[in-house]
Amino acid sequence: MTPEDQEETQPLLRPPGGSAPRGRRVFLAAFAAALGPLSFGFVLGYSSPAIPSLRRAAPPAPHLDEDAASWFGAIVTLGAAAGGVLGGWLVDRAGRKLSLLLCAVPFVAGFAVIIAAQNLWMLLGGRLLTGLACGIASLVAPVYISEIAYPEVRGLLGSCVQLMVVTGILLAYLAGWVLEWGWLALLGCVPPCFMLLVMCFMPETPRFLLSQHKRQEAMAAMQFLWGSAQGWEEPPVGAEHQGFHVAQLRRPGVYKPFIIGISLMAFQQLSGVNAVMFYAETIFEEAKFKDSSLASVIVGLIQVLFTATAALIMDRAGRRLLLTLSGVVMVFSTSAFGTYFKLTEGGPNNSSHVALLGLVSMEPADTNVGLAWLAVGSMCLFIAGFAVGWGPIPWLLMSEIFPLHVKGVATGVCVLTNWFMAFLVTKEFSSLMEILRPYGAFWLASAFCIFGVLFTLACVPETKGKTLEQITDYFEGRRQPLPVSGAPLAAPAFSLGGHGAYL
Repeated sequence: MTPEDQEETQPLLRPPGGSAPRGRRVFLAAFAAALGPLSFGFVLGYSSPAIPSLRRAAPPAPHLDEDAASWFGAIVTLGAAAGGVLGGWLVDRAGRKLSLLLCAVPFVAGFAVIIAAQNLWMLLGGRLLTGLACGIASLVAPVYISEIAYPEVRGLLGSCVQLMVVTGILLAYLAGWVLEWGWLALLGCVPPCFMLLVMCFMPETPRFLLSQHKRQEAMAAMQFLWGSAQGWEEPPVGAEHQGFHVAQLRRPGVYKPFIIGISLMAFQQLSGVNAVMFYAETIFEEAKFKDSSLASVIVGLIQVLFTATAALIMDRAGRRLLLTLSGVVMVFSTSAFGTYFKLTEGGPNNSSHVALLGLVSMEPADTNVGLAWLAVGSMCLFIAGFAVGWGPIPWLLMSEIFPLHVKGVATGVCVLTNWFMAFLVTKEFSSLMEILRPYGAFWLASAFCIFGVLFTLACVPETKGKTLEQITDYFEGRRQPLPVSGAPLAAPAFSLGGHGAYL
């Protein structure tokens, strides 16, 4: 190994003798961190019941017109994009634990501003603050969990980030049945406050402490999380001061994960998930579901069920397999969606997407209902497919593939990409439908799903069962990969398995 390679080496954490650690408190720490994603899931789901509640509220409550309602939902993504940048800076300087504690502040402050809102600008300001907190939490929580988890359960615990997001969305939908917008915002303060309380008793990640040469604190953290303070190597002097420099993008251990992380985030948003969710209530209405809020709950239940399934099988099936199968399911379901819109479309119509929701058709009513059930099936299949792979895995891989010394900047760029793409897709989807028509927009999403599958097969390595240090060494090319076979981690210490072609 060259001196330069030695400088890049990260602290190696593995159980003594190669046996898997069995500490139970790592699950408690992961749950505490996952309360952040639960909070931002509630923020994402809040707008769905809050918008109709605000529209029927009497003065002095702010009034929302169509344009204001659009911004009320979309401005969260702008705040989250900024939060991703801020989170990338915080996570390297303040640490993982303190960053999670700090993100509770804009969560609570944002909901407090919404509760006290007397005009539209206060509402949007509150949503912007909660969006900022979402961006920080969506970056820091996966990093914290990946760094405290041992390889055998990292997929399970890492997938719980997305599971808690969809659970938060579902909770917002359910609470919206019985609570008006103000009380719903007050309920939104509970998860971040609970996270603030529980995280105070959790340790900083051993990897971050070792990178700061806080040996005694790192040993105490490992004892708390894994039940053992043995089996670690201290990082070289000065490693924590490297930081990120543009020149490092020439190194394969940096630019390869950058390409993979950014591409996965982009493909996730280009898959059509926001478009499908946008049409969910309309599709259920066409299938004679009169209660649109019930449709939202059904969608939320499907998300929670299949994301939980993905979490349970993540460490057995692997990331690549689930991404590939998920992408294939999404290709077929978005293609079917496009076909549905093509079959139900009447004569030429270049009106806005709101008018297109009418789905003017020359077919008999019974035929329309039958086709609507085809759309319901396609939509449920898409949501299930997305939840199994392309929902949780990009966030999981983002937390796994970057070296410690560039993790803050790299994950910040990935989160910025994800939320900025979400904003663009959400705001510009209606314009895209005017140009391509609804069926063309969904067929375009299907094409992006195909590209996502091909990218996975060509470029994404399998990371299940490997330490974060093994993954870094693989990208640097310092060790030959071994097949993923469930072999013990101790010998050799730096091997990384995987199949297929990589970058």
